[in-house]
Amino acid sequence: MAEASEVTARVDLPIEEVSLPERARWPMLALAIGVLGWIATAVLGAGEADRFFHSYLVAYVFVLSLALGGLFFVLLQFLTRAGWSVVVRRLAEHVMGSLPLFLILFLPIAIGVHDLYHWSHEEAVASDALLAHKASYLNPAGFYLRAAVYLVSWALLGWWLRKMSLEQDESGLVAISGRLRTLSAPAMIWFGVSMTLATVDWIMSLDPHWYSTIFGVYYFSGSVVGILALLLVFLVYLQGKGALVRSVTGEHYHDLGKLLFGFTAFWAYIAFSQFMLIWYGNIPEETVWYAHRWEHGWQGVSVVLAIGHFVVPFFFLLPRRVKRQRVSILIASCWLLLMHYVDMYWLVMPSFRPEQGLHLHILDLTTLVAVGGVFLGVVGILMRRSSLVPVRDPRLAESLAFENA
Repeated sequence: MAEASEVTARVDLPIEEVSLPERARWPMLALAIGVLGWIATAVLGAGEADRFFHSYLVAYVFVLSLALGGLFFVLLQFLTRAGWSVVVRRLAEHVMGSLPLFLILFLPIAIGVHDLYHWSHEEAVASDALLAHKASYLNPAGFYLRAAVYLVSWALLGWWLRKMSLEQDESGLVAISGRLRTLSAPAMIWFGVSMTLATVDWIMSLDPHWYSTIFGVYYFSGSVVGILALLLVFLVYLQGKGALVRSVTGEHYHDLGKLLFGFTAFWAYIAFSQFMLIWYGNIPEETVWYAHRWEHGWQGVSVVLAIGHFVVPFFFLLPRRVKRQRVSILIASCWLLLMHYVDMYWLVMPSFRPEQGLHLHILDLTTLVAVGGVFLGVVGILMRRSSLVPVRDPRLAESLAFENA
């Protein structure tokens, strides 16, 4: 086929349209704030190792979910040969490009395994028949090995996808789109399997006696809500600075808003399905997980999640005009990012000393600033180093002319 040698011409877009504005100093500012977050964590967390590891795990799984959401978004667009999303896909590629960072950011969790996971203690395994039964999987060596496989594979996949997309900016070869589409099918399967196993290892095993067959899907649904919200925040900011003004229109906001609305409902569906089946089964080994999230001050957080993560955004995002206006979609996106963090906090924290109840700590904030600041700084640097739009993607013209039916 001639496709192997076909070349797409560069679409004539002004440099200021597809570049991070020079006056945008937020990447360096984010990195600086992240460093200050690490310093504050080191100072305020001295002598409170337990609390540090707990707070850090929340921050890590929250920020990682955004990067993984970016990977899913990119894979989905390549796999479906989507045309409408080309002008916003590169932003997701930049978010996905931060995945190698999480290899380094995982080190505190690797160091704090014994502070985080009950199953990592030999004496606990020896005195608990269920832990002994699960020991062939839940053991520190297996934990480290699987974490390395997940993180390295995600980092390599994100790096390669972004590298090929950027290479197309230079060469214009149409065949690159075919390669990316071909890889995306097996990559999507691995993404689903690896994300599920990672959430079992890092979050669900915090309570090794409890299990859920859809826990990975629950984390996935929140990750997609998170990346869609983050992309919309980036778009509003960049257009406010003069970039992407001609490329991204209300039509693209509308479609991203519809996806955000849909995955908000999907998150609620998965959350309710998990709760309903466990409540209906009424098996003590299963219901105890929800009991810990309904007692000792956690009841209010559970109610906030149900209302704030579903009811409020569901009705707010229903009107068409809300999804097409920058101010309203920005409000919805920021709100859902906050709710996504609350969700991660609700998943992790009640597993530690549940009898002590809800207890906020300054380390919850400093660890989030530390991890989130470095993440945003890296994403910003990636944005500055390359185009904000894949300027020689064969479907770019279709995306620029996109209109909702």
